[in-house]
Amino acid sequence: MSQATATTYDIYGQLLEVCSCKVLCPCWIGEEPDGGECQGVVAWKVERGTVQGVDVSGLTLAVIAHIPGNVLNGNWKAVIALNDTATKEQEEALLAVFSGQLGGPIADVAGLVGEIVAVERVPITSDIVEGRGRLVIGDLVQGEMEPYQGATGNVTALSETVFSTIPGSPAYVGKAQTYKRNTEQYGIPNVDLQGHNAVQGDFHFQA
Repeated sequence: MSQATATTYDIYGQLLEVCSCKVLCPCWIGEEPDGGECQGVVAWKVERGTVQGVDVSGLTLAVIAHIPGNVLNGNWKAVIALNDTATKEQEEALLAVFSGQLGGPIADVAGLVGEIVAVERVPITSDIVEGRGRLVIGDLVQGEMEPYQGATGNVTALSETVFSTIPGSPAYVGKAQTYKRNTEQYGIPNVDLQGHNAVQGDFHFQA
């Protein structure tokens, strides 16, 4: 009789990506970023979940990155941000998952980060539903998003993409009415853009 495998982590929530590429972000189909490089933010808001028995529900972790070329080539330079309300135990649990230490589906994305220059605990607001809402990460990132809609009035969505930070889930296509980033102190360029790429969707990661 086989023995059941213990679950290391099981987290469900919402992902938001906003970046300097024009709409639609070419990374999702494996093409080069607009202008040859990308200034992006990927934020995972955990609505509910546990990591090695630690409850991490309600917390958000974000990767604020400079991506020097094709997203699949890796070598991202990044600042990691998470809620300043997280306990030390919750912080360690989230970092273990999103750094790839605990394996599973997140490890592939984590492997694209070549250098983490800082880990910051800041107030985070991530309030996005079907591509509409806002993301605020302390004084580092501000964004206001709105979705595209099809002829039926439903939100335009992507599926079956070569690169996805939410495998198996449709991604809602939108744009950031505003996207501001204050990160030059970390060696990562500032951003002040209007009308560029934003993608949002649900995730469920388990390992």
